[in-house]
Amino acid sequence: MNRFDFRNPTQILFGEGRVADLDAQIPADARVLVLYGGQSAERHGTLDEVRAALGKRDVVEFAGIEANPRFATLMRAVELARREQVDFLLAVGGGSVVDGTKFVAAAIPFAGDPWSILTEHGANVTAAVPFGTVLTLPATGSEMNHGSVITNDAVKAKLAFMSPHVYPAFSVLDPTKTYTLPQRQLANGVADAFVHIIEQYLTYPVDAMVQDRFAEGLLQTLIELAPRLKQDDHDYAARANFMWTTTWALNGMIGAGAPQDWASHMIGHELTALYDIDHARTLAIVLPSLMNEMRDAKREKLLQYAERVWGIDTGDDASRIDQVIERTREFFEQLGIPTTLAAYDLGSEAVDAVVEQLESHGMTALGERQQVTLDVSRRILEAALAPAQLTV
Repeated sequence: MNRFDFRNPTQILFGEGRVADLDAQIPADARVLVLYGGQSAERHGTLDEVRAALGKRDVVEFAGIEANPRFATLMRAVELARREQVDFLLAVGGGSVVDGTKFVAAAIPFAGDPWSILTEHGANVTAAVPFGTVLTLPATGSEMNHGSVITNDAVKAKLAFMSPHVYPAFSVLDPTKTYTLPQRQLANGVADAFVHIIEQYLTYPVDAMVQDRFAEGLLQTLIELAPRLKQDDHDYAARANFMWTTTWALNGMIGAGAPQDWASHMIGHELTALYDIDHARTLAIVLPSLMNEMRDAKREKLLQYAERVWGIDTGDDASRIDQVIERTREFFEQLGIPTTLAAYDLGSEAVDAVVEQLESHGMTALGERQQVTLDVSRRILEAALAPAQLTV
């Protein structure tokens, strides 16, 4: 196991009805900016619960944070926050709203060009306005980590930043808030969390036994939950386990002391920036092809993944790796998520465009061993062009 530091200061308030506990988490004299996305939080009553819990505090609201939050939109929130002199932020929504709120929190006190927070990947962030979250869409794990991903349409870029200053002070996780989610968002959440785990697990062995077993258990949990999430909108146990799994997928624990990949994410981010494909769906396009392209470098962990997660323990090494790649692809397809570029009406022109974007953003040596060069990224994308033949 590699050396590591691990700290996670976010307090989790988990369970039905926990929005009411906001009052005890936010200073009574705080000036609060509530940030959210579309109208679902209003329509389904979550915002009314939040307003009631905030009581007599001075509250300002900012709506309209998009899926794949946009830099221009968030800068309007920054301007509002500065003008109203708010000193606490509250994100109400899914990972995009939380990611956006992290950027706003860092940008409010930032003295330089706020876009440089992204181009410097957070290294220049020295302070942030405190904030909490009320999670309504489980997927990204942003409610319990210090990372954020922001899209800038003006420069066709989707970039990430990390800073210890943007851990949420607390996050409210009420599984009943997922009852009204459409199947597309639930499927995306499963896929997103699945790939988050894979990025920290499917690398090369370093005898991180605890992290491996945690990761394998989380993957198996998502596989088991996926059909239940389709069948019953009010299965509290399924929704509670789903919400908690997505949080643990990216709260730092399973990646501590272990090598991490993230090439699927970096390539996927470019697909989103160029073609506005749902983030989780870009991961489902890229991951199976990446697994096949990197099958030699990842051989030991691919075989471990095959046996421990999918129960594939017969046949020679090549056969078992073939099987587990197809089982992974099939899992995404059964969620209703296509795994090829062709399914999104994209052809070879998209391969050229994504590779060009990777080069322009310095993404020329990705993966746990920096072996995913531009040529390798091109091969991964080319392999993802054609319709998959699901044989498992």
